[in-house]
Amino acid sequence: MTNQSSWFETAVADLVDPQDQRVWSIIVSLFGDMAQEPGAQISGGALTQIIEPMGIKPEAIRVALHRLRKDGWIESDRIGRVSRHVLSEFGRTQSAAVTPRIYARDSAPVEHWHLLIAEDGTGTQVLEDVMLSDDYIPIGRNIAMRAGAAPLQAEGLLALDISPQTAPKWIQDRLCPPELRASCRALLTAVQNAAKTHPEEWTPTPLQSATLRTLLVHRWRRVVLRQPDLPAAFYPPDWVGPACRNSIIRMLDLLPRPSAAILSGSG
Repeated sequence: MTNQSSWFETAVADLVDPQDQRVWSIIVSLFGDMAQEPGAQISGGALTQIIEPMGIKPEAIRVALHRLRKDGWIESDRIGRVSRHVLSEFGRTQSAAVTPRIYARDSAPVEHWHLLIAEDGTGTQVLEDVMLSDDYIPIGRNIAMRAGAAPLQAEGLLALDISPQTAPKWIQDRLCPPELRASCRALLTAVQNAAKTHPEEWTPTPLQSATLRTLLVHRWRRVVLRQPDLPAAFYPPDWVGPACRNSIIRMLDLLPRPSAAILSGSG
């Protein structure tokens, strides 16, 4: 075994998410990164070669594809003996909505926020109804927060504009819970280890590049989409999100996406 192939296997083992090996979710990350454009195809053979190094069996991939077709994410067809899969219009829309946050090289936190505070009892239900239709972040049973100015009409809720300079620990813990911070630290460590041991002059095969990209995007997506971009005051001292983002982007820059011909099985 060469140093290069050994490094690839070690990097894959390090980057596999120990808490989320849901195959359908990994496939969503893969398509969102490499086949988001209308008509972009990935053959069944390429999909298997990309995902199998993660320790996932072909049977699990087939089950996950079936689920994604049933849920309206993926459309599949077959030409001869070659099966090919594409994101549906729904799948492309969902992927496009989160792409800017996943690949942004710098976060752009909104500095002005507002709180909605509900009275106990019926007010709590009003707040819950508002949160169903708007992108509010719960920070307590009776309190929710959202970027931007407070609404002029708040349906019996107290609306307060805030521009925080400091935030108490209990708010930091609710907005950036310990398990999310631990996941981010673990991902940063894995990426830094892979970068540190990366052999000089190593050139990945297209499918090796695809495997590593999928792992990076999948784990980062699981971190970055669980929290909005917040002002620095809302983050606890041990939050390593910015360092993790920088490490992820640097490694992705070293891993070119495979060509459409290779992904579709026609090249």
